[in-house]
Amino acid sequence: MNITLRAGERLFINGAVIRIDRKATIELLNDVTFLLENHVMQAKDATTLTRQIYFAVQVMLMDPSAQPTAAPLASSLIQTALSAYRTPEIVAGLRGVAQSLGRGRNFEAMKALRALFSLEDAELHASKASAA
Repeated sequence: MNITLRAGERLFINGAVIRIDRKATIELLNDVTFLLENHVMQAKDATTLTRQIYFAVQVMLMDPSAQPTAAPLASSLIQTALSAYRTPEIVAGLRGVAQSLGRGRNFEAMKALRALFSLEDAELHASKASAA
């Protein structure tokens, strides 16, 4: 897999933070756990259930030693979200996320969660509008 990074951009590989000083293309030749800087969510931005799940999974990718704590948290948050949301696409997406996590496909789970953000925002907005 080839990854192209801009000057100053960071890449998280197996828990290590790597900062690139000039534009570079990195070729990953084996199976590694990595996270691109533009996929990193700050804790203050984990304001909804899917974002909290995303943050927990992100922690597992950035710090593999946190897996024993973060994995049960992510699982618990998924169960809470499945009880909270009614939109079929969100429910199906959350079930897919749970399956990805069960297979150890954390990056795949994060990608699926990013796709759910706008759906979740729409459901939360609709809930607020109907309550008003």
